[in-house]
Parts: sequence; C-alpha cells; structure tokens
Amino acid sequence: MERTISVEERIRRAEEIYEKRRQGESRPITKVNVNNSQKKDIKLLKKMIVQILVCISIYLAIYAIYNNKYVFSEDFIKKANEILSYDTNFGELYQNAKNQIQTWFQAITTQEEGQEQTENTQVENQTENEENGIGGATTEETVRDETVQEETNEQEQSQGTELSQTEQDIQNVKNTTTFVKPVEGTISSPYGRRDTATGNVPKDHTGTDIAAPMGTKIKSATEGEVVLVSEEGDYGKHIKIQIGEVSIIYAHCNQIFVNQGDRVIQGQEIAEVGSTGNSTGPHLHFEIRYSERTVDPQSILEL
Repeated sequence: MERTISVEERIRRAEEIYEKRRQGESRPITKVNVNNSQKKDIKLLKKMIVQILVCISIYLAIYAIYNNKYVFSEDFIKKANEILSYDTNFGELYQNAKNQIQTWFQAITTQEEGQEQTENTQVENQTENEENGIGGATTEETVRDETVQEETNEQEQSQGTELSQTEQDIQNVKNTTTFVKPVEGTISSPYGRRDTATGNVPKDHTGTDIAAPMGTKIKSATEGEVVLVSEEGDYGKHIKIQIGEVSIIYAHCNQIFVNQGDRVIQGQEIAEVGSTGNSTGPHLHFEIRYSERTVDPQSILEL
C-alpha cells in the first residue's frame, strides 16, 4: 500500500535537494561548446590570407626580375657565360705567387749582401790608407770638400732664383707704373744691406732714405689709392699708396695731408719730411713693393 507523504515531508525533501545543489554536491552539468567550428574557420581564413600574400610577393619578384632589361640582357648573359666558362687553375696561381715571393726575397738578400760587401771594401780601403800613411785625413778632406761644394751650389742656386725674382719684379713695376721724384734731397742710406752705428736701425734696409730739411713737401710719385695712414711702428707717421700690384710707402713724415681711402694723382703733395718713428734725422724713407716684395727704388727711377 503506497505510503502517503505529508506536505511537510515534501517541503523538507525539497529543501534538502536545494541545499545539496547550492553546495555543489549535485550532479555536474555537461557543457557543450557550440563555437569550435567557428574558431576553426577563422584559423583557416588566416592561413589562406598568408598563403595569398606569399604568392603575391613571389609573383611581384618574378615580374620585377623578368622586366629588368639589364639582368636578362644579352650583354649580361654573355659576361656571365664568360665568367662561368673561365677555368681557374688555383694550383698555377699558387705556384706563380710562390715564385714571385721567392724572387722578391732573393733580390732583397742580394741587395743586402752587396751593401755589406761595399761597406767591407770601404773599411778595408780606409784601413790600408791609414797603414800607408795616407790615412783618414784625405778621406775627411774629400768629404769636407764635397760638402762645401754642395753648399756653394745651393747658395748659388738660391741667389740665382732670388735675383731672377727681383729682376722680374723690377721689370713688372716698370711696365705697369710711371714714377716721378717724390722729394729733392740727398741719398743718405740706399736699399739693401748696410752697416749701422746702432742696433736700433735694421741692417736689411727695405727702401731708400732721402735726406731733406724738416717740412719739405713730399709729392706722390704715382697716382693711386691711399690704403694706409698710420703713426705706429718704426715708420712713425707713414702713408701707403696702392696702384695695382705696386705699393709705395712714404715714412718718417712730419705731417700727412691725405686720409685713408683718398685717391691721389701723380705729383700731388701728400706729406712733409720729418723724423718720426725709428729715425736718426729728418728724411723720407721711400719704399717700393711689388706683390709685397720690396725692390730697390733706385732701379726704378733716379732719386
């Protein structure tokens, strides 16, 4: 006979089942993933895209090479065939290099032996001369004479070059510029080397000194531009006038009548004779230069 379950019993059993389910003791529920097929499709799509890109890259590379005229030109193919057809004999190359190195070493050895033999011969000759009384004096004198001769030749060549340059400068000055006498007076010190009474006066005189009374007017020997008016240095008050490659300096002036930047004409009064700067008395230091190399003024005009 079926047992009758009361309402309270049913409620109690229901609460037990609920409690068990809530605590995780109920039977596990099977989960079914419905997205697996979708993920597989995405992976296949990515793989297909990569393969397509690789194929496109290979196609572009082949197309570029095929359309490059130089790579597949007849000249390029011909040169490639020549290189490939060339038979390199490495054994022969090695043998040639070996022979060349041996020849080089033999030449060096022969040269060293020759130098050693020459030195030995010289020592033997010197010893023999000394024993015979001819001795090292003759050898020393010979060496000394050869050294003196070489120095003399060098000095002559140097002087010849210097004189040639000086003569060329003088000719250039005469060909490009005309001069008049800048001041009336007496030559007190010519151009070139000179003996000085004091150490203040330079021995290498770069111009010609014309002695004249204090205040005598100085005329411009040429036309040109006044490029310098100064009171500094051994020149004292001085002027520099430029005309092309030629420049003229008027030094030790008492007064100056022109300014830097002025244009002067030939014969124009530009200054007065004085004794400023490193000077021993009233005079005009008259200096001519060509490309800043001094020349003897008396070789250009009569002073």
